[in-house]
Amino acid sequence: MKDEVEETAAPLIEHLKELRTRLLYSIAAFFVGFILCYSFATPIFNFLVVPYTVAAGWLDMDLEKIRFVYTAPQEFFFTQIKIAAFGSLVLAFPIIATQIYRFVAPGLYSNEKSAFLPFLIATPVLFLVGAALVYFLIIPMAMWFFLSLEQPASAGRVAIENLPKVSEYLSLIMTLIFAFGLVFQLPVAMTLLGKAGLVSSAALVDKRKYAIVLAFVAAAILTPPDPLTQLGLAIPTLLLYELSIYLVRRGERNRPSYDDSDDDDEEDGLGDTPASLEEKS
Repeated sequence: MKDEVEETAAPLIEHLKELRTRLLYSIAAFFVGFILCYSFATPIFNFLVVPYTVAAGWLDMDLEKIRFVYTAPQEFFFTQIKIAAFGSLVLAFPIIATQIYRFVAPGLYSNEKSAFLPFLIATPVLFLVGAALVYFLIIPMAMWFFLSLEQPASAGRVAIENLPKVSEYLSLIMTLIFAFGLVFQLPVAMTLLGKAGLVSSAALVDKRKYAIVLAFVAAAILTPPDPLTQLGLAIPTLLLYELSIYLVRRGERNRPSYDDSDDDDEEDGLGDTPASLEEKS
């Protein structure tokens, strides 16, 4: 009994050592990315402000008068910390994903490895596509809507001017980037669930009406309260849902049929019973 316990404990220790190694590599990648992004925190913030200036240009505002404020002495410092952590996650994600794959790969069959690799590549690509949609379209549209609410001073009216805080603007754009990045993982998640047999294309088609409602509810929760931004998230979500149905259905067509293999066995005589063999003879 003691020898059996020692034999089962040895593989567990090896797995824990391997897990520790992969975690150390991931933490080191995040730390290096954090230092690099913190060194360029201000240029990164200026890069994130570009969609705001684009929206201001649509309204013919004086770009030289655009300014962001912070109301606490430490606010912009913590904003730079958030920028560094956000940028580090983006930069280190390929390394972290690779470490996860290298940890689980020894337990996968060769066909499972070949099926898993495309999803490992598609995940960051789809996240960047979602982030690009936010940066080039959604944020400018949202800022255009909010900036259009400003009111110049005139007879009987006071001036209503937008003075955005650096922390609040960064929180808004980070929330939108993560929301769109996660939504764009829908085809990957559904295809993996389909390969595992947990969902089917027929079930996704049957639940389409619920998906439409959930898409608009999620858009209302995750985005600012303006119709342009909410439609900008809900419509891509529904398109990705339809793409998920197509990918799951395609995976079902490529899945080997056990019924066909049974028929082949019967043709070869492998599925014959002794009684059937006597009848054939």
